This record gives sequence, structure tokens and C-alpha cells, in this order.
Amino acid sequence: MKRLLVLIIVLALGWAGYWVFGAQALKGAWSQWFADRTENGWVAEVDELKVAGFPNRFDVTFDGLDLADPRSGLAWSAPFFQIFALSYRPNHVIAVWPHEQTIAIPGQRVSVDSGDMRASLVLGDKTSLPLERMNFVTETPVLTSDAGWQSAAETVNVALHRQEPAQSTYRLAVTATGYTPPAFLREASSTALPHSLSSLELDMTTTFNAPWDRFAVERARPQPTRINLDKAQATWGELHLAAAGTVDVDASGYPVGEVTVRLTNWREMVALARASGQVPEGVMDGVEKGLELLAGLSGNSQTLDVPLTFKNGRIWIAIVPLGAAPRLILH
Repeated sequence: MKRLLVLIIVLALGWAGYWVFGAQALKGAWSQWFADRTENGWVAEVDELKVAGFPNRFDVTFDGLDLADPRSGLAWSAPFFQIFALSYRPNHVIAVWPHEQTIAIPGQRVSVDSGDMRASLVLGDKTSLPLERMNFVTETPVLTSDAGWQSAAETVNVALHRQEPAQSTYRLAVTATGYTPPAFLREASSTALPHSLSSLELDMTTTFNAPWDRFAVERARPQPTRINLDKAQATWGELHLAAAGTVDVDASGYPVGEVTVRLTNWREMVALARASGQVPEGVMDGVEKGLELLAGLSGNSQTLDVPLTFKNGRIWIAIVPLGAAPRLILH
């Protein structure tokens, strides 16, 4: 009995020592990460960094967090951010965001208010911590921009899984329920549109030139080399959009390939795209001419299957050029 008691005490002390060592190492690693980002020109500030959760978890809390990458122009501020991991499974972590946070992108700042927002991440056992899979969910997110727009949703679910045996190919699936676009889009419509979309889905597989791991944040973002769009669809009242296709991405970041888009009530969609102000007028003029041509050839004035061809850095509908293709470069 005494031997058993001694064994239990030894094991308990050993486990306590492991946790203390792990907690100190984890805190030191995160402190060094912030120091390295500052040395590389980032704004990387945290008011307090805490590690708790003894004896079975490593719970890391960042209070007063401010991050900004000058190269991309992206910034993020949050009153806190938490990462939880079981001490015996440190490569499976849970990330928890606050109900209020701010994201800055070039030209505007967006306030994010939400209910529960969290993600589950499984990382590989290499020192580079490659991402194996991630599941993200948020409830009742509301985005408010200082550029004058607001959008919201009931729920948003994002799943990202690495596709074996490839090291840098990932499948991304996104679904949003109750998505409410900015009010000015609904007001710009000539028909009565409901407050929110009835469906919004995305399913795609992308191959990158490098895996997503800690170096993707610390050094350079992996760049897409091939995109297989299995499904992208949105339904808003009588408006319906669906797209599928495959493109390669050349060394300059331009897509090469074909994507077929199905548009129902396409004229109303063109009007909304113009009202958004996100597409240059010259491009919209080309789009409208190309769609008018297809409508005349198909004999269907409401629903069109539009083959978009990407080549030489431009987008084409049949022989009609629409304008420059987007450069798919992640900063």
C-alpha cells in the first residue's frame, strides 16, 4: 500500500512538473513570437499574456491584443483572445474570440459584433505546426464598416481540411444562414427583395505552393496554384447565382481556365453589381454586353449559363472581353 502511495505521489509530482515546464515554455514561445513580429515591423502588442488550466489543460489568454501587418495593411484588435489545449493533446486546440473586435483592411475599419465565435484546429506534429483541419463557427455576427455599410448573418460555418496525401491541398466549405447584405443593395433593387438570402454556400478545393503552417503567418502567405470550384451558390428572393469550374493560377497570380456561372434574373444582378460600386463601370459595361449576346443566342431572357474563360490576364464571355482578371495573390 505504501509503495502504491509513493508511486501515486511520484506520478503526481511528475505530471505537475510537466505542466509547469510546458506552461513556461508555451508562455515563452508566445512572448518570443510577439517580439519577432515587432522586430519584423509589425504592430504586435498584448497587455497581458497568461497561461492557466492546471493540471489537464494549457489555457492561453491574450488580454488587450493589437496586431497589424504593414505589408498587407491588415490589422486586428481585440480585448482578449483565448487558445485552449489539453495538456496531453497539445496539437488539438480550441480558439475563442470575444463578442466585440475590430478588423482593419486597406481603406476601412470593420467592427465585428457576434455571439459565440470559436474554432477547433488540429495541427500536425511537426515543428512547423501544419494545419490539418479547422472548423470555425460564429453565431449572429454583425459587421459594421466605417465606410457606411453593415451586414449580418444568423450563423456562419467554415470547414478547412487538408486533402491527403497532398501536403498543400485543402478543401474549404462555407455555409451561412440568414445572411443579410448591406441595405443599400436591397434599396437599389427594382424588385422587392427579402431581408436576407435563403442560401449562401461555397465548396472548393485549392492547391497552394506551400502548406499552411506557422510560417504562413511569420514569413509569407502560401499562394494558390490551382482552384477547383465545386460549388458556389447564393439565392436572394428571385435572384439565384451558381458557379463551378477549375482554374490554374499562373506565376503572376492570374487564373487560367473556365468557370461556368448560372444566373437567374441576371439583369437585376447586373444592376445590383453596379450599385455595389465594387466593379468598375467599364467592366460592368462589358459584362452586360456579353450577357445580352448570350441571352439573344440562347433565347432565354431570364436564366443564363455563362462560360467565363480566364486567359492572358483577362476574362472573356465567348469572344467578348470583359476586362482584366483578378490577381489571386494573398498578402
